Amino acid sequence: MTTVGPLAGLRVLDMTRVIAGPYAAQIMGDLGAEVIKFERQGEGDDIRRVGPPWLPTRHTHTPQESTYYQAVNRNKRSVTVDYSQPEGAQIIREMAAKADVLIENYRTGTLAKYGLGYEDLKQINPRLIYVSLTGFGQTGPYSNRSGYDYLIQAMAGVMSVTGPRDGEPGIGPTRVGIPIADICAGLYAAIGTLAALNHRNTTGEGQHIDVSLFDAQVATLLNTFSSWFNAETELGRTGNDHPSASPYGVYEVDDGYLLIATFNDREFVRLATVVGHPEWGDDSRFAKNADRVANRQALASLLTAALAGRTKDQWVETFNAATVSCGPINSMADLERDPHVIAREMIVPLQHPTKGTIRTAASPMRFSASPVSYRLPPPLMGEDTAQVLKEWLSVDEHRMVDLKERNVI
Repeated sequence: MTTVGPLAGLRVLDMTRVIAGPYAAQIMGDLGAEVIKFERQGEGDDIRRVGPPWLPTRHTHTPQESTYYQAVNRNKRSVTVDYSQPEGAQIIREMAAKADVLIENYRTGTLAKYGLGYEDLKQINPRLIYVSLTGFGQTGPYSNRSGYDYLIQAMAGVMSVTGPRDGEPGIGPTRVGIPIADICAGLYAAIGTLAALNHRNTTGEGQHIDVSLFDAQVATLLNTFSSWFNAETELGRTGNDHPSASPYGVYEVDDGYLLIATFNDREFVRLATVVGHPEWGDDSRFAKNADRVANRQALASLLTAALAGRTKDQWVETFNAATVSCGPINSMADLERDPHVIAREMIVPLQHPTKGTIRTAASPMRFSASPVSYRLPPPLMGEDTAQVLKEWLSVDEHRMVDLKERNVI
């Protein structure tokens, strides 16, 4: 199979489901790696059935397929193998002997029961990079627990700083609306894999990488983490206000809302001038960022009054012309029409095997010499089993029929 990109020629076995692992493997695929996705026979990846919404169905006999699955599974080929059967496990071992990377997200110790743990595969292929993605890691008191994104957001402290302040309208602790713990873990898994590949290029040795959603989410708490562990200060929930900067949040204008983000005193002076109140730059309540944070509500009232009389589009144009960070609060429909999204080609159409055209979000990585590529749509469950086994293991038709009859594949 001909591939392009900075990871062209790399072979990746994707033994993951749901979001974090498939996302990491998709990143590798976008970068040019050949990615083989292993799925459970008869069921496939759990995320295929997480809906609604579903892809539109053109034929009544076509199984439902979630839109969620399409987000993290392009540039892969799907193989169904029952590794609980000895011959199924052997197929995976034989493929691992020829692979560069294996990514898995089973509960700690699960694959080792079938001779597919790191120590088992290391004996077959010492150059193999084996990435384990779990909720809580390979060690520690929580290592045997399952961990989903929402749970991790709660336990890792994200929900303690997300949502309205106590006493304000609305529910208290709130989850982030995208699977941020899964995303962060997937990114760290991809980054770790690239680092391990560089180590292998130097030493010739593969290694085991342990990435957990919990660790990844704690690592990305950034200012929330540092505030407590260095100043014993809980940032807490601040709704749409930034805990350490002002004005930095959502403001109402004549036809809706916009986001204003001023992160330094220089930009605030420009904002004050644009809204017709240059005197705010000399006001002791607002002159410095710390003062503006302390007097956040007074400033918000004054700024909201100053914004009256103009629309979102008018203010966005005016503020950006004056180098004041400002933008609309876009819906997905707004993104579809956004001129910057269109110019950057951020929506990638692919032809689904049975559902017609689907659209996925482009990779954010733009290479000048070895660009990412979008070669394959998210696969149907097991659609590539026969072809992959022929290419990787030279399985002949007689053995293929036998494996199918015994439900190994």
